[in-house]
Amino acid sequence: MSVRKLKPITPGQRFRVVNGFDAITTDKPEKSLLAPNKRSGGRNSQGKMTMRYIGGGHKKRYRIIDFKRDKHGIPATVATIEYDPNRTAFIALLNYQDGEKRYIIAQNGLQVGQNIVSGAEAVAPEIGNAMPLANIPLGTIVSCIELRPGQGAVMARSAGAFAQLMAREGKYATIKLPSGEIRRVLASCIATIGAVSNSDHQLLVSGKAGRHRWLGRRPRTRPVVMNPVDHPMGGGEGRSSGGHPRSRKGIPAKGFRTRSKTKSSNKYIVERRKK
Repeated sequence: MSVRKLKPITPGQRFRVVNGFDAITTDKPEKSLLAPNKRSGGRNSQGKMTMRYIGGGHKKRYRIIDFKRDKHGIPATVATIEYDPNRTAFIALLNYQDGEKRYIIAQNGLQVGQNIVSGAEAVAPEIGNAMPLANIPLGTIVSCIELRPGQGAVMARSAGAFAQLMAREGKYATIKLPSGEIRRVLASCIATIGAVSNSDHQLLVSGKAGRHRWLGRRPRTRPVVMNPVDHPMGGGEGRSSGGHPRSRKGIPAKGFRTRSKTKSSNKYIVERRKK
């Protein structure tokens, strides 16, 4: 994986940093795994804007991703590594021995032609294999982790994300999440070996406002430049700082904990994430 810095032949390219796309092997997606992706532009069923700063953007189709990895014991070959406009990570197309094709989140180091397998039948903890946490050696780097058995991957799915399997005790496994939180998860939950691909995503620079518009993001007004009627941080003489950071509804931000103290899943958290 690499990034490229463009020559400043236009103002928009002066600070632009683009992905090298070294890992990408094709630009043609699998048609049978495409679905329409209808966008609302931030409007509800009545046509009223309920979410600000959403709208426009390039048309794109959704790639159906297999987050459950429930074809247990059937080997698959990696056919392609592809770009997905709906997420930061790259995706991989798998050709199963029974003829089925599926997309998965590509792990860092996954190669075309590599054979991978999911389920308890995956004996070796090799990159791309999906295994129950009970079968993965301690200290292994994992990603695409289930929170409940059979639910499908919900944690550590974005570009460069990974977690570490720390310990096992009884029916629970302890994992350290990307946020720094240490949490207990049922050992029967499935996780994929390796970190998520496209770890250089955090180094990219858009270079111009128009590129954000292509992604469907409209210009965002800073709260401190609003009037007091529009935001708690608005108003004041001249350029005032805005006071304590808070949301439009008045909920404090930047350090204020909003997680419920009576949430049932609190008992599974061994150590909270770092501030």
